[in-house]
Amino acid sequence: MTRVLVTGGAGFIGSHFARSLHDVYVTVLDKLTYAGNRANLDGVRHEFVHGDVCDAGLLREVVPGHDLVVNFAAESHVDRSIEGAAEFMRTNTLGTQTLLQACLDAGVPKVVQVSTDEVYGSIDVGSWDESAPVRPRSPYAAAKAGGDLIAQAYATTYGLDVSITRCGNNYGPRQYPEKIIPLFVTRLLRGEKVPLYGDGGNVRDWIHVEDHCAGIRLVAEKGRPGEVYHIAGTAELTNKELTARLLEVCGRDWDLVEHVQDRKGHDRRYSLDDSKLRALGYRPEIPFEQGLKATVRWYAEHRDWWSA
Repeated sequence: MTRVLVTGGAGFIGSHFARSLHDVYVTVLDKLTYAGNRANLDGVRHEFVHGDVCDAGLLREVVPGHDLVVNFAAESHVDRSIEGAAEFMRTNTLGTQTLLQACLDAGVPKVVQVSTDEVYGSIDVGSWDESAPVRPRSPYAAAKAGGDLIAQAYATTYGLDVSITRCGNNYGPRQYPEKIIPLFVTRLLRGEKVPLYGDGGNVRDWIHVEDHCAGIRLVAEKGRPGEVYHIAGTAELTNKELTARLLEVCGRDWDLVEHVQDRKGHDRRYSLDDSKLRALGYRPEIPFEQGLKATVRWYAEHRDWWSA
C-alpha cells in the first residue's frame, strides 16, 4: 500500500489533502500550533505524529518508508509575519530544508513543496507564469520563497524528486478564522463588524481548497523534479467585491463593514497562469459562488468548531 506523509496535516489545507487520499496509508505530522486542530482530521484514517518539521531527529524516525511526502507545514498569516518574522523563517525555510534532507537521506521517491503566489510580489496586469522571478514583499512570502529555492536546490544538487506548487487564496470549511473569509463569516454570523483594509481594492484569486488539493495530487503524480506548477482559482475579486458577496450570503448590510488602516506592504494584486498544470489535465470543479455558499453554510452549522 502507498504510504503518504502529510506535514502540517492538521491545518486547513493539509487536513483537506489528507481527507482527499483514498486507499493509501496516511501519516500526519503536525506541531499543533494555534491553527492546527486534530478535529480537522475526524473521519480520516491516519497515524498522527505530534512534532515539529524542524526536528531533524524526529524526521529521521518518521520519514523513512513513505512513498510521497507533501509539505504543508508553514506559518501562513501575513499579518502575524509582520508582527514577528522569526518563526516564519524557522518553519517555512529552515523547516523545509530539514524535511528535504530527511527525504533525501530516506530515499523518498517523491516530494511536493506546497507554496503560494505571494512569493512573486504584486502584479498590476496580466498573470504570472512559472518563469516569473520571485520578488516577495512580506516576511511570510520571503520565508516561503526561501523554502521554494531550497527545494529547487535539492532537486538540482542532489537529484531529489521534489516539485513545487504555488496557489492563490484558498477558502472552504475548517479554515482558522484569521483569514478574510472565515473571519468575516464568523463575525457576520454574530452580527459583528468586519474590518476591510484600506480602500478594499486589493485583488486576490480565489480557489476552493478541494480544487487546490486536486492540483497537488496531480503534481504528485506527474510533476517533474525542480519544476514549479501554478494552481489558479476560479474567481479574481477585489476585497470589496468579496465583502459584498459575503454580506449577501450572510444576509447582512454594509453598516457592518468598517474600513481600517491598510497593512504594511499590502500587495495590490495576485494572478496566476496555470496553463502548465492544465496541460497535465487539471480543471477546477467548484464554481466560486457555489463554493462560497457551501462554506458559509458549514460555518453556520459548525459554530462549536470556531466559537471557542
